[in-house]
Amino acid sequence: MSPLSLTEIQRDVVTEGRKLADRFNLDYWYEKDEAAEYPWEFVKAFAEAGWMGIITPEEYGGLGLGVTEAALLLREIAASGAGMSGASAFHFYVFPATPIVRHGSAEMKATFLPAIARGEITMAFGVTEPNAGTDTSRISTRAERHGGKWIINGQKVWTTNAQNASHILLLTRTTSRTDERPLDGMTLFFAPLDRQHCTIRAIKKLGRAAVDSNEVFINDLEADDSHIVGEVGQGFRYLLDGLNPERIVIAMEAVGIGQAALRLATDYVRERVMFGRPIGAYQAVAHPLADAWTKLEAAQLMAFNAAALYDAHQSCGPEATSAKYLAADASFGACDAALQVHGGYGYAREYHVERLWRESRLFRLAPISQEMALNYLSEHVLKLPKSY
Repeated sequence: MSPLSLTEIQRDVVTEGRKLADRFNLDYWYEKDEAAEYPWEFVKAFAEAGWMGIITPEEYGGLGLGVTEAALLLREIAASGAGMSGASAFHFYVFPATPIVRHGSAEMKATFLPAIARGEITMAFGVTEPNAGTDTSRISTRAERHGGKWIINGQKVWTTNAQNASHILLLTRTTSRTDERPLDGMTLFFAPLDRQHCTIRAIKKLGRAAVDSNEVFINDLEADDSHIVGEVGQGFRYLLDGLNPERIVIAMEAVGIGQAALRLATDYVRERVMFGRPIGAYQAVAHPLADAWTKLEAAQLMAFNAAALYDAHQSCGPEATSAKYLAADASFGACDAALQVHGGYGYAREYHVERLWRESRLFRLAPISQEMALNYLSEHVLKLPKSY
């Protein structure tokens, strides 16, 4: 993205955000990944600098900026070499909060948004369930009214940040699913993640060990009306104000990881000499890197367009989904090319590209798979019959 296309504020976000991210070098992220240790020093530094409130309105102590600026900041965090380990630790202050910013009650905003902006509330996102997968309408986690309280029971899976989160944005069913209106009857809660009523089990996984993924078993978790985002039964619609920003910032994180991998690769191929020439002079090495650059740029422009639409309160589902789809492939392609040009040493940890490669693979699975992205675009953009 050309700097000329950014506003002065956006350029400051890029410059200052990257300056702070660069304080945490590749060795720091290697150690966090190796030890599966949460990057609290990184989180604290960004909280103290005021970045956690980037999308929180100024009246609640935030910076009052948009998803565009948040996405740019997350790109810079990922591109610094922090990858998903840094970006995931930060982005849970962005998209789980967007439904609260747009649909939360005055009481909810006044209670939670200032604390989120200060970095005092760490959030998890409880949507995916083991028996529903990508068909969110079939979730079975249930919230039932008992007197003046809601009692929640169910199970979530792939819940990032739950080991450290104090609160969870939790999608539940408050009425049963119907085939006529399958997305009705779901209610969105922003509730304390009470360990006395929630059992959290970490999932061992391929990459991003520094930031946990979990199964969450919910047993009689109490909430009240003040924890409901918007209206009862309309939660999925409010959730979209979290899902579209999620796809946008994930796309920009993917671009950032690809950029980090390309930087490591191009530095290496300029210096590595074989047969009397830098290996970057050979087309078999140079062309895959150039190809990766073009695809990252294209994905980035789509993400920037989606963010601009979202911030203008316009529909951006196709653009956000397309950005995530393009960026997932572009990021993994860039990381794979970077690993390949390092030869056998690309597989070794000392050059850091293998960590980025492992982390970038996740984008093709989450937050939605590439296949589900194409299903959405086929049905909603091309108006083809539903295929699933």
